[in-house]
Amino acid sequence: MSSFDVAIIGGGVIGCSIALELAAEKLNVVVLDRDEPAQGASWAAAGMLSPGPDSPESLLLVPFAKESLRLYPGFIAALEEASGLSTGFARGGTLAPFFEPDGESQRDLMVAEYRRMGIPIEPIPLEAARELESGLGPAARALAWLPDEATVDPRLLMAALLIAISQRCVEIRSGYTVTSVLCESDRCTGVMAGGKRISAKTVVVAAGCYSATITKGNAPEDIWLARYAPTHPVRGQMVALRSTQLHLRRVLRSERGYVVPRPDGRIVAGSTLEDVGFENHVTPAGMLKILDAALELVPALANAEVKETWSGLRPGTPDHLPILGPTDIEGLFIATGHYRNGILLAPATAKLLRDCILRGKIASDTEVFSPLRFAARKPQAVNSKRATALS
Repeated sequence: MSSFDVAIIGGGVIGCSIALELAAEKLNVVVLDRDEPAQGASWAAAGMLSPGPDSPESLLLVPFAKESLRLYPGFIAALEEASGLSTGFARGGTLAPFFEPDGESQRDLMVAEYRRMGIPIEPIPLEAARELESGLGPAARALAWLPDEATVDPRLLMAALLIAISQRCVEIRSGYTVTSVLCESDRCTGVMAGGKRISAKTVVVAAGCYSATITKGNAPEDIWLARYAPTHPVRGQMVALRSTQLHLRRVLRSERGYVVPRPDGRIVAGSTLEDVGFENHVTPAGMLKILDAALELVPALANAEVKETWSGLRPGTPDHLPILGPTDIEGLFIATGHYRNGILLAPATAKLLRDCILRGKIASDTEVFSPLRFAARKPQAVNSKRATALS
């Protein structure tokens, strides 16, 4: 039987970032992933670092998102130094065009809202916007400029992160599906993974949309970890384009979609929000939606080459907020449900979990993310799609 100070379930950006923080504190850490680390939602992400709300529910997330964006330059510098790899981090800002007839009023509402939240934003004339990005489509009625927004290439980020945690002696185990969390007298003692018992004083559940499929050991089969982490998969489809006629320098984002430049010259366009269970594949309807939005933003992409299509499963939650912090089982912590913001929120999440685990404290402004907000709910039995994902 293996024994560790901390077992982290999930090898995405959240789990690996937490491992990096805890290993820096000289803890013996293992990361367990059901497939290959860095191949899930983190690999599929667009990499936009935008702290603004994308729904009314996410207003509560803004202070935490702003803090994580503030931490990002230091996070990136440490990763690139440790790994010797570039992460594609760039602070080029974002242009947000509005295409509706009432575009100016929509833009002005966004500017007022963002300013109330302390997020830098300015209205920008169409002519000035086209000087920043010549490929901007002619149908835009109004634009906002967000100068502090940044991007990172998630695949490069994860490659650097895996090297960095390996250098800190974090053990990474691929193909280890965690089936249950082990508990004795309301004290977490480890996990069952790959048919083996792994002992750990602390367990962190960072398994994304699969978090709710893990059982609590020594309990009836209908008591799932969904008591604390009722995550569900939300599919997002993506496409990568390459154009020899266009050099996109910054993000363009509307309410219908976005385009994001990559360091290698590709342009990533997305995305969809689909409640289809664990079905992880691209569809013609999804591609049509994405490409229509991309061509509205940048018509010159009509002749671009389609280089790649893919999809990922984001971890959604009932209230669209992440689930972060301790449970009422000693030694069991949750760090999941980041939905569309896992890449952005990784640095702040890692520090929050570090403080919870090592110092027993959690900032008052993050208590809204507590796993205990769901604990009174009766978890639902695993449906057929979920059962298939576990097999």
